[in-house]
Amino acid sequence: MTITLIIVTAVIGYLIGSIPFGVIISKRFAKTDLLQVGSGKTGTTNVLRAAGKKAAALALILDIGKGAVSVALAGIIMGNDYALSAGTQPWIAFSKALAAAAAISGHSWSVFLRFKGGRGVATLMGGLAALYWPAGAIGGICVLGLGFRTKYMSLGSIIGAVTASIMLTAFYILNIEFLNPVPPFEYVVFAMIGAIFIYVMHRDNILRLFNGTERRIGEKIKTETAAPSPNPK
Repeated sequence: MTITLIIVTAVIGYLIGSIPFGVIISKRFAKTDLLQVGSGKTGTTNVLRAAGKKAAALALILDIGKGAVSVALAGIIMGNDYALSAGTQPWIAFSKALAAAAAISGHSWSVFLRFKGGRGVATLMGGLAALYWPAGAIGGICVLGLGFRTKYMSLGSIIGAVTASIMLTAFYILNIEFLNPVPPFEYVVFAMIGAIFIYVMHRDNILRLFNGTERRIGEKIKTETAAPSPNPK
């Protein structure tokens, strides 16, 4: 029964993560197909370029929510009275971490977009915030703070994910309670895998950062259009 419930929470997390809020919002605000502009990703940064600040802020909130809601539902399904608490039984902790990972997978490879999507940063931070909110808060601050400070959101995303992972690992090893009980080992593993995932998803950005060709926040992009037919009728 426990295994079945864990599988259910993972499937629900994936489906929630698959909801392409960025694509929906960009069409609503700017009548733009987000998959055909900029990086072709569905995350906040590309929404900002394609549809503006209000659209990007809304997409950010909803993408964060995908991770947080997936964790909360997993806690409820597994019978955890306080769905967002850190001190949980191993199976509950594992289920909540798995649901967060599934939501990130859904965001990055959405079943509704033929397995296309974003890089998973906002959904990761939402999952972290629901699992162990101090790590999610610090990670999110690093993402946005460094991203807007340097104008390179990719750099902020990588550093934010790594910082959150280091924080959780340190609290677990040193047995530190910081506004929450000591984080379970399952959350530490999730944060580590999440940081590696974010790094891998930003490999092209890292290369452009070293080459000095990375797109900056606010940089204008052009919508890609199909080439005209050589033999119009």
